[in-house]
Amino acid sequence: MNRIIQEQWPMFEAMKTLRGQMLDILSDDDLSFNPGGQNISLGGLCREMGDIEYSYIESLKTFKQDWTYRNTEAGLETSISQLRTWYDKLDSDLKETISALTDEDFTKTIDRGFPMLLQYQLQAYIQAALILFGKATIYLKAMNKALPKQMEEWIG
Repeated sequence: MNRIIQEQWPMFEAMKTLRGQMLDILSDDDLSFNPGGQNISLGGLCREMGDIEYSYIESLKTFKQDWTYRNTEAGLETSISQLRTWYDKLDSDLKETISALTDEDFTKTIDRGFPMLLQYQLQAYIQAALILFGKATIYLKAMNKALPKQMEEWIG
């Protein structure tokens, strides 16, 4: 077991729990909610959460960040069940990918258009996830949904 799994994996698990609690309070119909303006639907935001995770996973494999991936699976933005299944696959891949990293890998950089040490790339992923949860709280509040306790405490 490498040091990232030992020292930091609990934070990744917390992100997974936070996302699961959010999905627990939503229905398929809720995913079509759009607060207006130039915003995407809540389902689109949920797809974006997965696309971002995928991008970070691939960056840990290739040492290059590619932001262009978009999952185009039919129904993904309208189905809680499909989102859960996809997120579970992503989370499993994330853990497997991080677990396979060596101590030498932790000294390498990720090309994000600028170099970032791999260990900081993992922190950037957590920050990206928290930003997406921040966006999601705005949608949930606009829908008059009570935020899950952890989301209320961490995001507000």
